[in-house]
Amino acid sequence: MEQDAFIHHRPHWKTHIGFLLAAIGSAIGLGNIWRFPYLCYKNGGGAFLIPYFIALFVVGMPLMILEIGLGHKMRGSAPASFASISKRWEWLGWWQVIFVMFGIVLYYSVVISWCVNFFFLSFNSGWGQDPNSFFFQEFLMLSESPFAIGDLRTPIICSLLLVWFLNWLIVFSGVQKGLERANKIFMPLLLVLTAIIVFWSMGLSGAKQGLHIYLKPDFSRLKEIGVWMDAFGQIFFTLSLGFGIMIAYASYLPKKSQIVKDSFKISIANCLFSLFAGLGVFSILGYMAHTTSQDVREIVSQSIGLAFVAYPKAISMLPYFSHLFGLMFFGILVIAGLSSAISILEAFTAAIIDKFHYPRKIVISVLSLLGFLGGIVFATQAGLYWLDIVDHFLTQYGLVLGAIFECIVLGWFYKTKILRQHINHYSVWRLRRWWWDISIRIITPLVLVVLFISSLVKELSQPYGGYSWVAIILIGRDWLIYTLFFAVIVAVHPWKVEPRERILLS
Repeated sequence: MEQDAFIHHRPHWKTHIGFLLAAIGSAIGLGNIWRFPYLCYKNGGGAFLIPYFIALFVVGMPLMILEIGLGHKMRGSAPASFASISKRWEWLGWWQVIFVMFGIVLYYSVVISWCVNFFFLSFNSGWGQDPNSFFFQEFLMLSESPFAIGDLRTPIICSLLLVWFLNWLIVFSGVQKGLERANKIFMPLLLVLTAIIVFWSMGLSGAKQGLHIYLKPDFSRLKEIGVWMDAFGQIFFTLSLGFGIMIAYASYLPKKSQIVKDSFKISIANCLFSLFAGLGVFSILGYMAHTTSQDVREIVSQSIGLAFVAYPKAISMLPYFSHLFGLMFFGILVIAGLSSAISILEAFTAAIIDKFHYPRKIVISVLSLLGFLGGIVFATQAGLYWLDIVDHFLTQYGLVLGAIFECIVLGWFYKTKILRQHINHYSVWRLRRWWWDISIRIITPLVLVVLFISSLVKELSQPYGGYSWVAIILIGRDWLIYTLFFAVIVAVHPWKVEPRERILLS
């Protein structure tokens, strides 16, 4: 009776648009705004869109369909879904949600806290005339090495506390009142603010020069394997694949769902947002180049430098309403970051509730506290080094390895035919064997293996980022190993309700 009651009360999305906005919100993150535009510029401008969209259709969409289809069929989180296939694969689901929860979201929340600080600094351009010195020397007070931990940065700790309070508040309220309601506010607001920034930026002097640099096609670059590697890697990371998020979100869908159609909508919306946001980024960089009589290439920087150095400097140079522009830009980053962070928190919460049946409110409260405490190391003077190393190992090795095993388990052991039949039973858009099966069983794992090997070869030739081997091993490699160890430990613990029984009862 207790089992029937628990299964019956599994949460569901109140509306279909609520699910779509939450899934899109998970996929759209900070990387869409600062990483994709840089990769596009770096890899041939408009020509980069060719391998990018090929990667989307060959790898991105098939994996999105796979994860949404799996969660929908198994009615559970990633660990529950893999355990429903076979208990020997349960560790894979736990590994995915553990290194994302106790790795990626820890430092990701710290980056969001930086954005919160810069949002408030935008009121008076508090970064001054030299944003580079301000960010690294005054704001981060960056130490000399990863092991020179130094002091806690009070402004970062305070904003980190706010970020985790918001994470807790949203996920604590549940699927309908928390995640769905938050994303119904976040996503339209994100789109409106991004559109304002883009069209405002495109009207500035020099914007055309920036857009020319951003999208000018250099088709000769398509001969380079590195360009294709970047395209496939970006598609994989930008869609939140291998996080266990889409599996958990899909488990809250009603039985009658358009799995294929929704997967296409989520994937395309994410990629188009990246392209659209890039118009604003490079328009403002073009304005900055025009104002300082520099070449755009001289001021383009990657990732953190773009968001916290180049952009603040450009904002300070705007002829009017510069403070408002800054508020909107960093507001966009905060919203994009939070929409992704809460999805990671929900994926792990769903896994714990599925297996141990603990109350949601207790689970999310404990996780939020642990998340805040776990993020403290990234809020020290050595935090940026730790963030860089942990991010490199978890994304380049953890996520990729997890997705390779995912394709092997579902493509070869479980058989794609079984999942394809389930998906086609509910979907108006039907999956074709020649496209989906081949991608999941052969093309996607092959691409991911190549990505993994290329990263490993590069790693072994010289330590990542110029760090010492000791830092690489103790901070990066061991973090990944510990998460795998804990995944195996949790996986051997007995279930309150066996995963296959739960499917039958649902």
